[in-house]
Formats: sequence, C-alpha cells, structure tokens
Amino acid sequence: MLKNNFAGGPRKTEEIKKQIHCILDESIAVKENTKRLSDVIEKIARAVIKCYRSGGKVVLFGNGGSAADCQHIAAELMCRFEKERRPFAAVALTTDTSLLTAIPNDYSFEDVFARQVDGIVNRGDAVIAISTSGNSPNVVAAARRAGKRGAIVIGFTGALGGRLKSACGITLMVPSRVTARVQEVHITVGHIVCKLIENELS
Repeated sequence: MLKNNFAGGPRKTEEIKKQIHCILDESIAVKENTKRLSDVIEKIARAVIKCYRSGGKVVLFGNGGSAADCQHIAAELMCRFEKERRPFAAVALTTDTSLLTAIPNDYSFEDVFARQVDGIVNRGDAVIAISTSGNSPNVVAAARRAGKRGAIVIGFTGALGGRLKSACGITLMVPSRVTARVQEVHITVGHIVCKLIENELS
C-alpha cells in the first residue's frame, strides 16, 4: 500500500518509487506465469468463436471490479476491439439498475444474475462468469444455471478456483491470490480473447 504522506524530500520520493516498482514487478510476474495458461486461453477463444459461428451470444457477469471487466469486454465485442467489423453479440448482466435492485428486493442477491440467465441465456451461448475468489454466491449460482440451460460456461478466477471451478466447463485460474493482480490478468486475457475472435471472424 502507498503511504498516505506524500510530503517530504528525496528519501520519501525514493520510498514511493520503490513501492510503485514493486507493484509493477509483481504484476509483470503474474502475467509471465499466466503464459502457462495459454492452452486455457486458446480454449476460451475457440469456445466463443464456436458460439458466434452458431449464432449465439456472449453473456458476462461478476461483482465490483469484475462487473466493470464484464462491461469492458462486452463493449469490446459489441463495438470493436482493433478492427472494423460487424458487432459480436455480447451483454453484461451488471448494467441495468432496475434489475439489479428488483431481483434482490423480490428474491435475493444470490439470484441477481441467475434470474437474468434464465431470461436470456440459450443453449450454445457462451457465458463468462468472473469472480476473483471463485466463491461469489451469485456468480456461482448463475454459472450453474447457465450450465443447466446448455450454455458454454467459462470461469475467470484466481489461483484456487473456488466453487466456481466446478460450475464451469473451462476455467482460467490466474496464478495469484492478490485481487488486484488477478483483475489485471482478467482484463488482459479478455483483450487477448477479443483479438483472437476478431482475427478469426473479421
């Protein structure tokens, strides 16, 4: 953690720089270790490509920072990543505030994504469930529901996989237990998958 007091002379500046370099080095190390998961990343890209070729869509969900990643990836697919091409159907279940408040109010917060999955996910769709711990109850519940509906279920988690691992057909387990480092790799892998999809389908 960066210290609160940024005032001071050269010594304080050097301490802050060391902390910055330490965080960057840690992030780089996790990404280097993620190279070992290239087969998993390829499987994820192939699964989404297969989904699109069969006329399906991508559905994403997660909490907090993972919700932001869902929206980010959905935007890259629907708008564009690097190439001019047709939009690839994608929706993040994290954006409709009416649904995000109505479902927990009428049912429970654990149902907030599962209820939406019941309404829009079809057989052959690709579902990306994101949870850094792998144990978010609403994410796990929705992943299981999507599997029962015949979707291709892909999990993005941290090093341990958590309960989400057993609910997914493909699971990316980032080799770190630090939430920030896991999230940094999740969006990097999201970008890689978007690029592979564009290269194949554009």
